[in-house]
Amino acid sequence: MIVSLLLAHPNSSSFNHALARSIADRLVTGGHDVRFHDLYAEGFDPLVTTPEVRGEASSDELVERHCREIAEARGIVVVHPNWWGQAPAILKGWLDRVLRLGVAYSFPPGDPGAGPPIPLLKIERALVINTSDTDAERERTVFGDPLERIWQACVFGFCGVARVERRTFGVMGTSSAEQRALWLDDAADTAEAL
Repeated sequence: MIVSLLLAHPNSSSFNHALARSIADRLVTGGHDVRFHDLYAEGFDPLVTTPEVRGEASSDELVERHCREIAEARGIVVVHPNWWGQAPAILKGWLDRVLRLGVAYSFPPGDPGAGPPIPLLKIERALVINTSDTDAERERTVFGDPLERIWQACVFGFCGVARVERRTFGVMGTSSAEQRALWLDDAADTAEAL
């Protein structure tokens, strides 16, 4: 299976990087074709252009490569920290530029975008891995877990991905080396199972 693996964290020694490497290693060992992208290391430009908003091709070759790869993918794994209840800006820019009209979805002829979208992706399964410094119970009760809603309904649900799973690991600031080792295994196991 072709799997797109996206990492959005600026620090190459972060736990997010360790998670992404662990997942990539497990998927490759399992025989999957992993298209790994560290968005910061690639210098991915998150600024969407007017032609891209209209569903036209990008003049940025890196963006077009991502579009071609996501069109081929059958699975996607996204690894990012929870910053202010959101993904880092570089990942939001990736969503704007890659999961755009004409790549991830379309509308029926004559529909300017008011009706339900027509999914174009072949992705059957999505996994989102987050790290957080907020306790899970507090995230749910105080903030309403905005990342769950964003990934489930606003991104993957909109693009027709039927099976979406999300795991959050934290509290990072107080976690032990032993706990992090367990989280690495859990993330890799979850990706393999999905």
